[in-house]
Amino acid sequence: MKIKIGIIDTLFSKLVRLRTGGVCEWCGKAADFKEMECSHFHSRRKQITRYDPENACGLHVACHRFLGEHPNIHADFFRKRLGSQKYEELNARAMLIVKRTKADKELIKAFLREQIRLLEGR
Repeated sequence: MKIKIGIIDTLFSKLVRLRTGGVCEWCGKAADFKEMECSHFHSRRKQITRYDPENACGLHVACHRFLGEHPNIHADFFRKRLGSQKYEELNARAMLIVKRTKADKELIKAFLREQIRLLEGR
């Protein structure tokens, strides 16, 4: 089943790609904004971590594909990126089940828009 991509997903992807400053978080090479993708460690199906900044990074398209095809390397990358404690906390959060209300979604949208505004103003 295909996962529906909504406005919150679009905002989250933009935030993740903006915060990289134009550098792929895996290979460290410069990248145009349009060449970057928002890579989730835990699947977008897990609502609790879907918009969690610790669960996503900005990657070149090729690096995103590589990590997606090598889950052990992907896990090691996120463990190093977050540190062991935050990595374990992220994994624990990913096991929780949440149903987002309309009010939750509006708060998430407002937060993401504000974070994007701050990053675009750097």
